[in-house]
Amino acid sequence: MRIAAVRATPVNIPFVAPYRFGYGSLASVTKTIVEVESDTGLVGLGEVADGDRAADVEALGARLIGLDVRDLDTAQARCVPGYHYSPWADKLAQQRAFGGIETALWDLRGQDEGASIAELLGGPVRSEVALTEYFSLRYPGPDHPGEATPAEVAASCAAWLAEFDSPIFEGKVGTIDPEEELEMVRLIRAAIGDRPLRLDVNGSWLPETARRLIPRFEEHGIDAWEDPCETYEEFAAIRDVTDRPISTHVIDFERRRQLGVPDVFVTNLNDPGGIRAVVAIVRRCEEEGAGFRFHSGETGVGSAAYLQLSAALPWLDDPAQTLFRWYADDVIEGGPFVPRHGVVPVPTGPGLGVRLDPAALARCHQRYLDEGLFPPAAGKESYADHFVRR
Repeated sequence: MRIAAVRATPVNIPFVAPYRFGYGSLASVTKTIVEVESDTGLVGLGEVADGDRAADVEALGARLIGLDVRDLDTAQARCVPGYHYSPWADKLAQQRAFGGIETALWDLRGQDEGASIAELLGGPVRSEVALTEYFSLRYPGPDHPGEATPAEVAASCAAWLAEFDSPIFEGKVGTIDPEEELEMVRLIRAAIGDRPLRLDVNGSWLPETARRLIPRFEEHGIDAWEDPCETYEEFAAIRDVTDRPISTHVIDFERRRQLGVPDVFVTNLNDPGGIRAVVAIVRRCEEEGAGFRFHSGETGVGSAAYLQLSAALPWLDDPAQTLFRWYADDVIEGGPFVPRHGVVPVPTGPGLGVRLDPAALARCHQRYLDEGLFPPAAGKESYADHFVRR
């Protein structure tokens, strides 16, 4: 079975209410859906998670026409430079784009063999994947009031707990005045009882701010921190004020060994370059005692991929982030996924186990054409130009 065509479609997936965080606000997230068609007529799906990468995907895909879909080594060699510096290519952009193509090749193989990706990776060790319930301040959406105050965020957490029996909560701080956020966390703790509570700062605190605020937040029972500062050196500078796990999106095993932080790595399938790269990272995490979990924000395609890996890899028992509850649309049939009791069942069909909805793909692509890249809430601060460290 050989590659006959590679297509890429940028899409915007809207939120029911635009959310706020250290970088501004987001009304929709921009992703690129990858379709790799084989000479047998099967179509594998993948996703590039960091915006409109359609041109990159199709340029790389042109190098792969006629290649056996199982020949991942050759596919990677044709798409991603083998060295860190290239004067004629952006290796990270190519690596991310290849990650979407590579996922689609795994999906094709699974469809051809009648096996899920979890089965191709050795077989599932779990049939459902644990997820956190995510919260933040949100602006009003077309059919949702949002949450403008600490009390409203806490009320939403209480409602999700009552309706979906959510066992673990995670959300944004570093967005507004810290005193208001402390009140928000106090109210959330009262609403959710003794359930675990994690906070994500998106690197917006300076080390001196983090040293001052972390002990105050931890009075309300914080279980973990994501990117309380920006760099490994800054994590090390605050290590003495918290013994809670610190996670980051930047994966560097050597610096972790030198500095003793972070405790957990968080990523998607694209940044490392696809499924094989992530499997290698997870196995090294297991060898070195580092935690690993997937982060939020993908369509049903990318989410199905991380659900398949989470099903197959025993080390991935830390609840992953998810924004499923926030999505107002998706590109897959039956999407978005709906967590209940803190879990989502792993899709059981061949490959990724999900199918593209052509009408939804067209709708989400038109939304991208209308809104542009990562649009903010109407009249509010944008993702691209707001970020200020405090």
